[in-house]
Amino acid sequence: MPQMGQDLEELVVVKGKKFFISKEVDLFFTGLYNVYKFIGHFFKEFFSLPFEFKEIINQCYQVGNKSFLLISLTGFITGIVFTKQSRPSLAEFGASSWLPSLIAIAIIRALAPLVTALIAAGKVGSIMGAELGSMKVTEQIDAMEVSGTKPFKFLVVTRITAITFMLPILVIYTGLIGMLGSYLNIHHNELTSFPAFLNSALKSISFLDISASIFKATIYGFTIGVAGCYQGYNATNGTKGVGRAANTAVVLSMFLIFVEEMVIVQFVNSIR
Repeated sequence: MPQMGQDLEELVVVKGKKFFISKEVDLFFTGLYNVYKFIGHFFKEFFSLPFEFKEIINQCYQVGNKSFLLISLTGFITGIVFTKQSRPSLAEFGASSWLPSLIAIAIIRALAPLVTALIAAGKVGSIMGAELGSMKVTEQIDAMEVSGTKPFKFLVVTRITAITFMLPILVIYTGLIGMLGSYLNIHHNELTSFPAFLNSALKSISFLDISASIFKATIYGFTIGVAGCYQGYNATNGTKGVGRAANTAVVLSMFLIFVEEMVIVQFVNSIR
């Protein structure tokens, strides 16, 4: 095999037969296997004693505290902007009275889970990657292992559990704030009372819509936690590796969120 081929391909022997595969393909499947082991390790530690309740509560506070203000502003602005954008289209068909229903469907079904997850991925996911990456490259995690503690359980399990639990709560809050922004805009233009707005909005929302949003938020939270913690826990190459871990955690979690959104929407629509 020429030298160039050795740089681009890797020899694999399966049942006595030799195969050459691309190193990029090999790295991709190796990465998938490592993520699979990482998730399996998480569930193993999650169901084993002792439970780190204090650290989980602390991480829940950190997730909520670091996201609260940004989510509040984003949710409120999203409700106002989407209402402004939707009004002219409905007015052309004389259906302005349907505006509360349209806004409720859009926010509860899609905007609240997606906007909240993307903000959490950028804010919380990057922090998880940076924090664990810094501890990894400065050998703090190795020191914890030598001292007899379980760094994976204390650092990784608590963070993933916290964001998985907190994201559905933040999604509900984002939905309420978004609906408040929409109501203020509708009230300013049509002088609609709050009871009338609420009655019209709730008519179009079913239990399936709320359940699907909470389910999506749980999946998104777990995805953000795994992406951030995996990249940080396996960071290398000093401070450069910490920055790469934080950036990769954000990009990967956002990409997976969009993929999961597409899959979950198809599933929910099939049973609606």
